[in-house]
Amino acid sequence: METKKNKFAERLHELREERHLSKIELAKELNISDACISRWENGLRIPNIDSILLLCQYFGCSADYLIGLSDFYYE
Repeated sequence: METKKNKFAERLHELREERHLSKIELAKELNISDACISRWENGLRIPNIDSILLLCQYFGCSADYLIGLSDFYYE
């Protein structure tokens, strides 16, 4: 059985890179640790709903897009 890639991890990494932000810079913007960002991007942890909402507000995208339920950036 093939394992499905973590869409959230991919999308978070893409959104951060598109804005030319380091993990440290994004962490400072969101007032969380850079280790937390790293764990999310590496698929080691899944953020809670409050963190997902914070990320969506920061990047201006829908939660569906961020977690991989939709390929449309805006909903």
